[in-house]
Amino acid sequence: MPASKFIEFINVTNTALIVLLWICCSYRIFYLFVPFFIKLKNKKPETLHSFAVVISARNEENVIPHLLNSIANQDYPAELIKVFVVADNCTDATAAVARNKNATVYERFNNSQIGKGYALNFLFENIRKDFGEDRFDGYIVVDADNLLSPNYISEMNKTFSDGYKVITSYRNSKNYGDNWISSGYALWFLHEAKYLNYSRAALGTSCAVSGTGFLFSKEILKKANGWNFFLLTEDIEFTIWNILEGETIGYCPRAVLFDEQPTSFRQSVRQRLRWAKGYIQVFKKYGTSLVKGLFHKKAFACFDMIMSILPAVVFSVLGLVFEILAAVIALASGESVLPILLVIAKNLATAYLSMFVLGAFPLISERKNIRASASEKLRSLFTFPLFMMTYLPISFWALFAKVEWKPIKHQKAVDLDDLK
Repeated sequence: MPASKFIEFINVTNTALIVLLWICCSYRIFYLFVPFFIKLKNKKPETLHSFAVVISARNEENVIPHLLNSIANQDYPAELIKVFVVADNCTDATAAVARNKNATVYERFNNSQIGKGYALNFLFENIRKDFGEDRFDGYIVVDADNLLSPNYISEMNKTFSDGYKVITSYRNSKNYGDNWISSGYALWFLHEAKYLNYSRAALGTSCAVSGTGFLFSKEILKKANGWNFFLLTEDIEFTIWNILEGETIGYCPRAVLFDEQPTSFRQSVRQRLRWAKGYIQVFKKYGTSLVKGLFHKKAFACFDMIMSILPAVVFSVLGLVFEILAAVIALASGESVLPILLVIAKNLATAYLSMFVLGAFPLISERKNIRASASEKLRSLFTFPLFMMTYLPISFWALFAKVEWKPIKHQKAVDLDDLK
């Protein structure tokens, strides 16, 4: 096949991939408008439940006291809250600091089974052994760097009283304005809360758990026989397992959690590489079941999760690879690469503008909730697309890299009042 014909074939294939991606993800555009027309309200009378707040911590002595302060300051009955911490392979004073704040602490030392999933499973095993399976109605999972709004547990309890067995919450940031990396993370999580999970809940489909700030019932823990979710993205694995089990994950927009975002590009790449690899792991493990689920009552939730964990990454990476391949072939055959470079530039510009709009929605609607100056917010609107586009090389790298779980360092040691 002549080089010109092969280049044309690659360009047509790439265009088809882009069109297919837009078709698959076009429903997300509809999601952007749902919060303006449908309001989430609690439907049933509130019943008070007992909760265990569970925290996995690794060398978090600087930040965990502030999380524990925010839990102690909840407006929910204190006798219905008990805090548990697993000090996972800690070499600092995390365990002692947590005990001084009245948390029940279990120390874990295991250098072969590394990751949050293993730490949580260890913690739940010890809770079951020491307190029984029925001591708590539900378990709230948070990270050591988090801060909880004073009404966090009371609002989660209201949604729990509506009958949901798994609930996720509104995720805000402690350090939005630090730099373009922290604001990139924070703006995405605001988008995820407002324009993914809110819209999903309003439309009656399942939400997705994202790392931290979620609640699940004792029945879920029993059904899963503990926390047996050990992939690199154990939160997505937990989400998909619940959907395949027929659960609808709820959303509580009034329960606000603040967490710390990375500010180092190197650390960010390492974390997002783990996420990208984790999505691939999840798809390998649950992809067939999700496809089968398209023909059952949770069809849309399964479709939504398939769209969340794979296609955008695969289509975007393949498109970029095809474009680069076309340019290399053109150079090798002595043909002009200018038309190909123009296509690449056009696609990159389209991606930038798409991400710009995606970031503008939460930046505008959630501006009063963002703890940052006006100039920092404005800057983040223009840097957010760049942050999101760095996922392309990271996702491509994840296809081949061997990735292991590594902790993220947290240094934003502040109380909730310091964020105002």
